[in-house]
Amino acid sequence: VGGKEALGSMGNDAPLAVMSDKPRLAFDYFKQLFAQVTNPPIDPIREEMVMSLRCPVGPEANLLEKGPEHCARMIVDHPIITMEQMQAVKDSSYRGWRAEVIDCTMPVGGSSDDLAEALLRICQEASEAVQGTIGEDGAQVVVLSDKMTGPDRMPIPSLLAAGAVHQHLIKTKQRAKSALMVEAGDAREVHDFATLVGFGADGICPYVAYEALHRMNDEGYISARSGMAFDTDEIVYKYRNAAAKGLLKVMSKMGISTLQSYKGAQVFEAVGLEDEVMERCFSGTASRIKGAGFDALYMDVCALHERAFPELNEEVPAMVNPGHFHYRNDGEAHLNTPKGMVALQTAARTNNRDIYKEYSRHVDEQNKSVTLRGLMKLRVDPSKAISIDEVEPASNIVKRFNTGAMSLGSISQETHETLATAMNSIKGRSNTGEGGEDPKRFTDNRRSAIKQVASGRFGVTSHYLANSDQIQIKMAQGAKPGEGGELPGFKVTPYIAQSRMTTPGVGLISPPPHHDIYSIEDLAQLIHDLKNAQPSGEVSVKLVSEVGVGIVAAGVAKAKSDHITISGGDGGTGAAAWTGVKGCGLPWELGIAEAQQTLVVNGLRDRVTLQTDGQLKTGRDVFIAACLGAEEFGFATAPLISL
Repeated sequence: VGGKEALGSMGNDAPLAVMSDKPRLAFDYFKQLFAQVTNPPIDPIREEMVMSLRCPVGPEANLLEKGPEHCARMIVDHPIITMEQMQAVKDSSYRGWRAEVIDCTMPVGGSSDDLAEALLRICQEASEAVQGTIGEDGAQVVVLSDKMTGPDRMPIPSLLAAGAVHQHLIKTKQRAKSALMVEAGDAREVHDFATLVGFGADGICPYVAYEALHRMNDEGYISARSGMAFDTDEIVYKYRNAAAKGLLKVMSKMGISTLQSYKGAQVFEAVGLEDEVMERCFSGTASRIKGAGFDALYMDVCALHERAFPELNEEVPAMVNPGHFHYRNDGEAHLNTPKGMVALQTAARTNNRDIYKEYSRHVDEQNKSVTLRGLMKLRVDPSKAISIDEVEPASNIVKRFNTGAMSLGSISQETHETLATAMNSIKGRSNTGEGGEDPKRFTDNRRSAIKQVASGRFGVTSHYLANSDQIQIKMAQGAKPGEGGELPGFKVTPYIAQSRMTTPGVGLISPPPHHDIYSIEDLAQLIHDLKNAQPSGEVSVKLVSEVGVGIVAAGVAKAKSDHITISGGDGGTGAAAWTGVKGCGLPWELGIAEAQQTLVVNGLRDRVTLQTDGQLKTGRDVFIAACLGAEEFGFATAPLISL
């Protein structure tokens, strides 16, 4: 209603798409890449004037030759096109252009071979449409449509269709001869649109999303929730406007300012797709974790189709809440369950070790359905067992524990101080986050040992830096890498404004990039300056897990950082758009393993201490993180639930 994406918090504790026992869309297998250190993200708010979604599409002329042909293209102002615009494209005779609509459905009751064969058919039809026939020129617009979906026809996932056709036309050297439009019933969220555009689509018409909006508006659902009445055009405008803002934010994470540069750039990593799918539809994109091939994707399509067109029910089926965002009975598995929360809070309040063990067993069982570490087994050799007396005592182990960087403002003063007091009592370390800290806390047990320096530099003074054991430079945040923090004005109380050195009641938005860090050399300069601000302390750099983070970590080590945190993409946050929470950042298991191995190979491992965080909850999580290379461990969601 507000023309913006919905916000979420507390991170992503739902399973990876490849591990889910519920049918998932193809979009969910991809994670957005983002810039950190080696090139900065763009600030889509302050630098909006250099960003654009406007794109020319259609046949391209030879770039090396001059001529009017360069102007004979269609300008698309917004990649999310309306149903009226889609129909106009199909019916258009603009400059003699012709649009070819290709059916992207397949028959019900087949096998997974039908999906692979349907993709081959679609690619062949697209190639023939662009090529043309004797006496007829090729089509200047290819429309991939799943509108033939019905009781006897199932839709081919639009991302597979668009990716396969885009790759095929590139291989046949035809891609520059035609625009590629997608009429998709499965696309509805910003991440869906970003992946379609990133894998080659020139325009997207999410017709089912439009129809759902019309239905919700007609039945009064939207007015009942918002207290305002809207006409159909307003609702569609707000939806497209929210999608546009979301796309700009996704592009900005990679430092890309125009959709024309983002289109077809494939700046994603797949998590859980087999090579057969990647080679056919997403050639050139990384997929380090395998699992789902055409057979698994086909089964998901069948399950969703059966839900929409049940054989034994003539009534319109009720919508199912799959529980992707919040825990629901019979929905997706989650790490944070009602049973687990009750056990954790009871154990914390009563200091009951048996109840904590019950909580730990429950979370470890949930891990098997949600995380990569849940699939790992510990190799135990009883013949090599040692005495418990030789093991480092718990009092030393907890010194390696930190609380996550949660700012004063994102959590209350009482919570912020309680976390610091608790960590000081066990000789662990708490982290201020990017909200500064009250100087009165510097001399008592409420002092946070780790002082964070983030892009907004809120509350960062020489006094603040000098009263630290470690200064952490936040290059990215696990829950929303490539984005800045946001604190709405009503949360900026006089106390918080004083700590942040800002004005009460005025909203605060940190820029996605540090505006003084545009290279590894700039980061090295800041590390040097901070070491002079606190000569007896450490300097840490916080990175987020993604493909290539090991190389970045090696650069950070060479820049003389003492400590590196590899944050998982499923960690919590005060507030972030769901696109960032769900669609960006990888599990810490991949990031810490890559950083460890890259640092070892380059002879840099002994220079730095490695930490990881992101939905760490139990001793087993800590053990696996240590096996993969971590020496310190961050906790945030679990301590907040305890409180």
